[in-house]
Amino acid sequence: MKNAAGSGAKWLDVPAERFPGWVASFAVRHGEPAAPGVTLGDGAATFTARDGAAAECHPPFAESFAWPRAEAGPDEAAGLLAAHARVPRTVGVLLVRLGGYAAGVFAGYPPALADAKVGSRLVHGRSAAGGWSQQRFARRREKQAGEALDAAAATAAAVFGRGPRLDAVVLGGDKRAAAELRDDPRLARYLALATERFLTVPDPKRAVLEATPRAFTAIRIRLTEPEGLSGILGNHDRRQWH
Repeated sequence: MKNAAGSGAKWLDVPAERFPGWVASFAVRHGEPAAPGVTLGDGAATFTARDGAAAECHPPFAESFAWPRAEAGPDEAAGLLAAHARVPRTVGVLLVRLGGYAAGVFAGYPPALADAKVGSRLVHGRSAAGGWSQQRFARRREKQAGEALDAAAATAAAVFGRGPRLDAVVLGGDKRAAAELRDDPRLARYLALATERFLTVPDPKRAVLEATPRAFTAIRIRLTEPEGLSGILGNHDRRQWH
């Protein structure tokens, strides 16, 4: 997965199994045969090449990650990030958009879907009419949206509550819809486990839910390259890793 990160940078999602190899070849792709330099940060590591390219690498579940020592070489740092990503966990996933939701529990590594429920509720689009008609339509739409979010919260509470204790919760779908659930008391103890990583996904069908482990276990890399090289090396990254 790749998307723009702004300021000449882009984001890459690299699976844990491929990450040490990605780091090992990072400097080579930038014309340097030696290993890249590495700086350990708070829950992340930045690898730098001699030409100024930098790869800021964030592990999944960074909230529970800590470096065992103040310093590490590039190979060790890459291995520690990859090992953290591969720790077996029980992870709750809640995807919600107005009108659709999916809740699931994944266990182990690679994560396997242990329990899930997907549902939908009708929520009409916005009306172009004016006057009283528009106001009545807006009230009806607000009621439909509230019922849809209530169903999403009830489903997530049921799915998350009938299995083993969760180690983390991953949210996704539409950020505005997910934010509406923050104050629901049924979800309070689960949302306290929510990671910072938010999965922007389309209509949360079951197939979309089943595909989420690839995203929530990946190591996210903010790659900044020297001007003029981003297009060439970006294509190389996409061919080799994605």
